[in-house]
Amino acid sequence: MSDNDRRIARRRIGIRGSIAILAASAAILTLLALLIGRYPEPGFTAPGLLADDSLAMRILLRLRLPRIFAALLLGLNLGLSGAVFQMLLRNPLVEPGFLGVSQGAALGAALAILFFPAWGIHILPLIFAAGGLLLSFALARAIRFGGWIIRLVIAGLAVSAFMTAGIGLAKYVADPESQLQELTFWMLGGLGDTRWQTLAVPAAVSLISMTLLLIFRWRMNILSLDDVSGFSLGARPAAERMIFLLLASAGVAAMTSIAGIISWVGLLVPHLARRVAGADGRGLLPAAALIGGILVLASDTLARTLLV
Repeated sequence: MSDNDRRIARRRIGIRGSIAILAASAAILTLLALLIGRYPEPGFTAPGLLADDSLAMRILLRLRLPRIFAALLLGLNLGLSGAVFQMLLRNPLVEPGFLGVSQGAALGAALAILFFPAWGIHILPLIFAAGGLLLSFALARAIRFGGWIIRLVIAGLAVSAFMTAGIGLAKYVADPESQLQELTFWMLGGLGDTRWQTLAVPAAVSLISMTLLLIFRWRMNILSLDDVSGFSLGARPAAERMIFLLLASAGVAAMTSIAGIISWVGLLVPHLARRVAGADGRGLLPAAALIGGILVLASDTLARTLLV
C-alpha cells in the first residue's frame, strides 16, 4: 500500500469516526431533551420522578416526545437537503429557499390554512414546493445569458419573490380574527403545536426522502461534476439532478408544513459538515444531516425550556 493509499484510508477512518461521534451526540441530546422541560419542575427531571407521576409521563409521551422527534427530523432534512442542493448546483451559497422550495411550501401551507384546513396542510406544501423548483428550472432555461448555475439561482430568487408575494396576499385576505393569527404564528416557525397525529404524514415523507438520498449519496459525487464528465461516467446529469432535487425538496416541504419556514440551517450546516467530513458526498451528507438535527433539536429544547 502506497503512502497516498494510507492517507486516504486514515482519512476515511477519521470521517467515519466523526460521523459516529455526531450520531452519538444526537442520541445523547435526544435523551437529555426528553428529561428537560417545565413540568414537573423547571429544568432537568430525574427519570424516576417521571415514572412516579402519571401526568408527567403523559406530557412526555404525547407532547414532548413528538416535538423532539419533529425537531430532529426537521434538522436532519434541512441539513441534508442543503448539502444536496449545494453539491448538485455546485454553489456554496445555495439552499432550498433560494430555488423557491421553502417559499413554495410556505405558500401551499398558507393556502391550506385559508381554504383546506383539514387535509391541505399535508398535501399543498409538497405540491407547491415541487412547483417552485420546477418553475425555477423552467425560468432558468428561458434566460439566455450567463452559465446554467447563475441562471438557476437568479430564476430561483425570482420565483421565491413571487411566492413571498403570494404569502403576503394570503395574509391580506385572511380572516383577521382566526386565520391571520394562525398564519402569522405559522410563518414565524416553531414546533409548539406538534402532535403525533399532525406529524405522521410529514414524518413518513421526510424519512423516505432522507433514506433515498443517503442510500444514493455516492451518486452526488458524479452529479456534482460538469455535464461532460458526468456523461463520461455513465450518468444522465440533468435528469438525475432533477430527481434528487425533488427528493430533497419533498423532505423540506413535508417538515415545513408543520414547522413553518426555518431559515439558515440549510445554508450554514453544510459548511460546518465540510469541516468535519470533507467534500465527499459519502461523508458530507450524513454529517450535514446529523449536525442539522443536533442544531435544531438543541435550539428547540432551549426555546421550550427557557422562553415558555
